[in-house]
Amino acid sequence: MIGLQRLELEGKRFVVIEESEYERLCREAGEKPERDDLPEFPAPDKNGNFPAIEYTRISIARDLIRARRGVELSQQRLAELAGVRQETISRLESGKHTAAVGTIERLEKAIVAERQRRQKRKAK
Repeated sequence: MIGLQRLELEGKRFVVIEESEYERLCREAGEKPERDDLPEFPAPDKNGNFPAIEYTRISIARDLIRARRGVELSQQRLAELAGVRQETISRLESGKHTAAVGTIERLEKAIVAERQRRQKRKAK
């Protein structure tokens, strides 16, 4: 039997499990476990405030990486589907560059289309 560690954060109860158990549950659910190699959020200043632009860039980078990996696309393949350069995706995923709204929209559209394509293929 697994010994559970429980904790409470902001009024919600959570259970801590071993990473290997988490990975097993993800596999059973047909999901891929999230990797820890995402860009780190910037540290807060002495007053607890985060630098807004840096934080936003990292947030977009992390979301883009998760979404791209979620549909199992390489940066190169996503670039082809979205009509952008692979270098653009690499720069965005580093969290050090700001994306134009149009670029984000094209990337999102390509990821959504790929997700739908995969769902249709699974349904067959």
